[in-house]
Amino acid sequence: MNINLTLVIQMAVFALLIWFTMQFVWPLILGAMHEREKKIADGLAAGDRGRQLLSNAQAQIEQMLGEAKDRIRQIEDQAARRSNEVIESAKQTAQGEGARIVAAARVEATTETTRARDQLRKEFGSMVVVGASRLLEREVDAKTHAQLLDKLADEITRG
Repeated sequence: MNINLTLVIQMAVFALLIWFTMQFVWPLILGAMHEREKKIADGLAAGDRGRQLLSNAQAQIEQMLGEAKDRIRQIEDQAARRSNEVIESAKQTAQGEGARIVAAARVEATTETTRARDQLRKEFGSMVVVGASRLLEREVDAKTHAQLLDKLADEITRG
């Protein structure tokens, strides 16, 4: 065999192999590469979108936390105001009740004082009658009369 012919045939087979590869195999390889490149690009884009969504979510969380803290402060302020109002209301109610009790006690004391005075007047009247009857049973002289009055005064102060 001739080396030139072998070389030409090998070149022709190689050219045919290149042509076949360029026509049928290369588009499949390029298609797979383009598809893989597209998947990688889509993955990177999804990663970027995920980072952006994460960033937005973190911003929303911080905003919501701030709003929640503000709301908590408002609720605490309202609770403090309401507790102060309840305390003031209770103080006023207690003061009113205390004033009513004091007024009732004063009325009762006045009533009791009046009742005691009336009782003392009745007792004093009956004692005067008893004392007068004792005076009338004995002789009437100034010394005896003074003694009886002193005795009667002692009975009144003791009784």
